[in-house]
Amino acid sequence: MTSKAHPPTADVVRELLRAVMDPELGDNIVDLGMAGDITVSAEGVVAIGMKLTIKGCPLRVQIKNDIESRVLVHPGVSKVTIDWGEMTADERSAVMTRARWNAREQANETQIPLNARVLAIASGKGGVGKSSVTVNLAAALAAQGHVVGVLDADIWGFSIPRMLNMPDRLEAHRVDGSDKPRIIPNERQVGAGLLKVVSTGMLVEDEGTALMWRGLMLTKAVEQFLHDVHWGELDYLLIDMPPGTGDVQMGLARMLPRTDLIIVTTPAVSAQKVAIRAADMARRSFLRVAGVIENMTSFTCEHGTEYELFGKGGGQTLATEIGAPLLGNIPIESAVAHGSDTGEPIVLSQKGAAAQAFTAIAQRIIDETVSTQDMIGCSARTEDVVHVSISQRN
Repeated sequence: MTSKAHPPTADVVRELLRAVMDPELGDNIVDLGMAGDITVSAEGVVAIGMKLTIKGCPLRVQIKNDIESRVLVHPGVSKVTIDWGEMTADERSAVMTRARWNAREQANETQIPLNARVLAIASGKGGVGKSSVTVNLAAALAAQGHVVGVLDADIWGFSIPRMLNMPDRLEAHRVDGSDKPRIIPNERQVGAGLLKVVSTGMLVEDEGTALMWRGLMLTKAVEQFLHDVHWGELDYLLIDMPPGTGDVQMGLARMLPRTDLIIVTTPAVSAQKVAIRAADMARRSFLRVAGVIENMTSFTCEHGTEYELFGKGGGQTLATEIGAPLLGNIPIESAVAHGSDTGEPIVLSQKGAAAQAFTAIAQRIIDETVSTQDMIGCSARTEDVVHVSISQRN
């Protein structure tokens, strides 16, 4: 006759629980910090303290069943009881940090070449000229002989097709022996370089068509632009982001984690304070902020008098506060708006202070660019992530 198995230790139970995954967060409940105190009685009754992200978590039943099935396989366990609790705000923050890191590391392959530098042009609020900055930087980079992709991720507020005078509808073809058709970007030659552009504005009948899409559809659209577009050769990909820190921003961080952010703000303190949120989103998603651009810095009249219409110093204040460089200041010129309306970016004329500022920023991006392939073995980004992770825990 065989003797009854000894009850497991708490450490053994904890190891068994590593096989229980939170299906939403994609990690085991031990490493996520959800499995708390564990006690085991002499009769083999295992009591587990479990903390959910929210008390009414809809996955509670599934997690309970998984815990019981994993722990009860041990011959020394007679019963499993679970004491349900709720995480504190700090604990939830730590869990989401780990979940975002896991998503970043497990990102699926996209059609964006690995040697292309990806720059998302972001802002905390609308109306700061983010799209005009995207268009002029893309044109300036192309004018230097580079192949530049422009992804208009401002799904609701698309304006890139008009600003580059590229109204043609997108088409899909089978390329490079692919088993399904891929979207072909519309192209425009700029000097010795090339622009490749994709936008929802190239999918609708006209610019006045309203897209009444909810968050999930917005993320799916960006996912399609990354996975189903035949981008081909690219030196740079500039992504015109929607304002704020919503679904598209979080989706991009998950799908294309090597993205760097350039944050556009105006000199106004109110805009600078809102733009900090975009930097915070990047930090929480393990994206690097490559720099800040201050748009609408000042206006110089025909007599040479300079007027700071929207205040002073917001760009530098933001850059200092988030620890990123100020890449440049763009003055207010009516020619910038006219160029956007006519589809001829002002940077291509090389006339005026705004065009010169855009060119200088583009040149700085070129000078500081290190391709992903060249970064193999470089620990700079990893060290940034470690620093962020430690700082969030302290």
